[in-house]
Amino acid sequence: MSLLSSPPVLRPYQREAVARAVAHFRAVDDPAVVVLPTGSGKSLVIAELARLARGRVLVLAHVRELVEQNHAKYLAYGLEADIYSAGLKRKENARQVVFASVQSVVNGIDAFASGDFTLLVIDECHRVEMRDLERARTKKPASYQRVIEALRGANPRLKVLGLTATPFRLGQGFIYHRHYHGMVRGDERAFFRDCVFELPLRWMVRQGYLCEPKRIDAAIEGYDFSRLVPGEHGRFREPELDRVVRGHRATPGIVGEVVARAADRQGVMLFAASVDHAKEILALLPEGEAALVTGDTETSMRAASIKAFKARSLKYLVNVSVLTTGFDAPHVDLIAILRPTESVGLYQQIVGRGLRLAPGKRDCLILDYAGNPWDLYAPEVNDPRPAADTEPVQVECPACGWANLFWGRRDGELVVEHFGRRCQGLVEDAQGKRSQCDFRFRYKSCPHCDGENDIAARRCGHCDGVLIDADDKLKAALGLRDAKVLRVAMMRIEESVNGRGATRLKIGYFDEEGESVVEWFALDTQVQRYAFQRVFIERHLAAPGSGWQPQGIDEVIAGRHRLRAPDFVIARRTGRYWQLREKLFDYAMQGGRRRLAESAGAERVM
Repeated sequence: MSLLSSPPVLRPYQREAVARAVAHFRAVDDPAVVVLPTGSGKSLVIAELARLARGRVLVLAHVRELVEQNHAKYLAYGLEADIYSAGLKRKENARQVVFASVQSVVNGIDAFASGDFTLLVIDECHRVEMRDLERARTKKPASYQRVIEALRGANPRLKVLGLTATPFRLGQGFIYHRHYHGMVRGDERAFFRDCVFELPLRWMVRQGYLCEPKRIDAAIEGYDFSRLVPGEHGRFREPELDRVVRGHRATPGIVGEVVARAADRQGVMLFAASVDHAKEILALLPEGEAALVTGDTETSMRAASIKAFKARSLKYLVNVSVLTTGFDAPHVDLIAILRPTESVGLYQQIVGRGLRLAPGKRDCLILDYAGNPWDLYAPEVNDPRPAADTEPVQVECPACGWANLFWGRRDGELVVEHFGRRCQGLVEDAQGKRSQCDFRFRYKSCPHCDGENDIAARRCGHCDGVLIDADDKLKAALGLRDAKVLRVAMMRIEESVNGRGATRLKIGYFDEEGESVVEWFALDTQVQRYAFQRVFIERHLAAPGSGWQPQGIDEVIAGRHRLRAPDFVIARRTGRYWQLREKLFDYAMQGGRRRLAESAGAERVM
């Protein structure tokens, strides 16, 4: 073992991250996550944990650059560790600590099944699928899962710690279930059970641990990706991206502006939409000052280009989806984004390439030519964004008081609509056990026991009874002679006089052909207002749980922007009239397969 006079000194937040991880594993064996922004020094946290560990430690990464980087930080302590990575041409597995690439370990898994590994650390752990344990039982397990199962098979008490800057997977949500601040973030079946430490990007910038990102609105024409729809896994398809950018007249002007703004900059990274797009960009950059890295770039050429860029022999580095994680070049102070990013997480990963501190670096310019809508500091919401005009909104739980974060819409400071389903708060019982709050903002009632269930549930969580499928309800109604089914395009709320001359609240539901069904409500007495609240307001409230209780017809009409229309209504004929029997809300979320009306949100309520 070699000795150094000045081993790395951890920053206060790094020491706290290590302490919380150690405390967690002393109490339980559940897999845990530490969340730190890009550039915050996760490698040092990993090195310190490996140094403190009593048993053997395996540190996994998905790219060899991260393997090298994490290994180097550990060596800085004056300690020795092995590297197991085919890409680095090293297959060592004898020392207490091993830094490895996941695919190399998978290919040599027998060498790691001795049972003496007590801690598995996964860098960039958002790459581990959210429900890997369940997935492994139904299909061929993914790479990380194969490693975890092999190590756990030899040591059932294996501790698994993940580190990431973006703890969510596109289309799946948060990769962990509970957060140490007392809330539920991800699926109950998530592989990682707890987030034990997290620091927001804004705090890191304000404290001077990361440099300030300065987003500049481009003064020239950019690209329009607004018509693209993400694919099955929430990602844009490269052929569709390429059709937007290939030969686009805006590209020469964009590259020209990047070069002009880079005149007093140290290092520039450009993120292209496709390989052909990247080649076009490279051809427009100053000759001899730029290189291109893609997934198809030959290994030695890729290494040479990255080395030259880090040594500042090259000023510009163009890439296509390969340098968003695991790339450390602190001098980068200009990021040009020429591609759409599917999530705020990917956007943060890209921008994070330029936020590390470096001598002579004052800030990092962010030039976005793709119209990405993300706020760099915005918190991530677990569910997919339902519409482009929605934003993260805070919604208090009426039951436990937890301040939930959901997608929603505001009217000034008032949250008029949100898409939350269940409270994310953790509540503690008399025995000190924590579990998720039972309050549901949106729910499906069981016809057998009246229990509340998630709107997508197929069986009741209370009595195990079968819940009626939304499509089955529609199919049954469509098969009846005396039933009318409307796909609701508009809900009209107005004051009117009924057939007996009494002033009432009239609610009309209209389809795209003008067919309609009407219901009436009296709001004169306390009993009538209570019934209206239970029958109508609680189901139609666009921001359920907000406690809005209108006391008269005028108040309902004035607040109609706070209400939502059902997706379908089912009525039955009673004599000469149609009587409303059923309203179907959240049809798409329940897996409904029929087309919905074109209009949506506030446009459907008048």
